[in-house]
Amino acid sequence: MMRLNKYIAHYSTYSRRSADKAIQDGFVRMNDVVETNPATQVDENIDSIFVSGKKVSPSEKYTVIVYNKPKGELVTKSDPRGRKTIYDSLSNEFKHFIPVGRLDYASEGLLLLTDASRIATTLMTSNIERVYKLKIKGEVTDPMLKAMETGLELEDAMAGAHKLSNQTSMSFAPFLGCEVLKSAHNYSTLKVAIGEGKNRELRRFFAHFGAEVADLKRISFGQISLNNLPDGKSRFLNKTEYRDLRDFLKHN
Repeated sequence: MMRLNKYIAHYSTYSRRSADKAIQDGFVRMNDVVETNPATQVDENIDSIFVSGKKVSPSEKYTVIVYNKPKGELVTKSDPRGRKTIYDSLSNEFKHFIPVGRLDYASEGLLLLTDASRIATTLMTSNIERVYKLKIKGEVTDPMLKAMETGLELEDAMAGAHKLSNQTSMSFAPFLGCEVLKSAHNYSTLKVAIGEGKNRELRRFFAHFGAEVADLKRISFGQISLNNLPDGKSRFLNKTEYRDLRDFLKHN
C-alpha cells in the first residue's frame, strides 16, 4: 500500500507536487470514482488509477539520458529573468524528463534526466558516488584535506551559497575520495568524489577555507560517465549502464 500522490509520482512523469495538484483539482479517478485526497491508500494489485483519462500502472519501464550541461544554463523548466535553461537545448522528446539533482548556473558536466520520478528521487537521495573536477583559487591546504577526510559541520555555510538561499548551515560528510592534480599559489585543480547532492555543497565547502571555486564540472555519477559527450549534447544510457543502474535500484 502507498499514498495516492506517491503512487502517481512513482509510476508516471508527475512530480509529487504536480500529483497533489492533479488530485486536488479532480483529475484523478480511483476505481472509476474521482478521488481528491492525496493521502488515500492505493493497493497496487487491486486499485485502478487514471489521471486525466490516462491509466497509471506499476511499471519498471523507464528511460535515463545523460546530458552534458554547459555553463550558463539553468536546471529548471523556465526562468523569470529569461535565462537559458537545459530544456532550451534538449530535444522535444526530453522536455518532460526530470533532472536528477541540480548543477548550478556556473557549473557544467554530467546531468542525468529520466521520465520516471521514482528513479530521479531514488538517485537524488542516494549516497551514490559523484565525481567532480574542480579549479579553485589558491592552494589546496592541509585543513581542506583534513575536512575532506573527516567531514565538516558549519553553522554558517552562506559563503559560496546563492544569495537567495535559505539554507544557512550545512553538514558535510567525509569525501569518498580526493586527488590533487595541481596545487599552486594562484590556482589549484583537484578531482573529488562525494556521496551527497546538497545545494552548492562544494562551493560552500571550499569557500569556508577562503577558496573560491572558479570551475566545477561533474564527470561521473555512479558508473555513468561523460566520456566524450560534447557540451550541450545528450545520449541514452548504454546496456552496461542500464544493467548497473538496475542492480543499484534493486538494493535501494
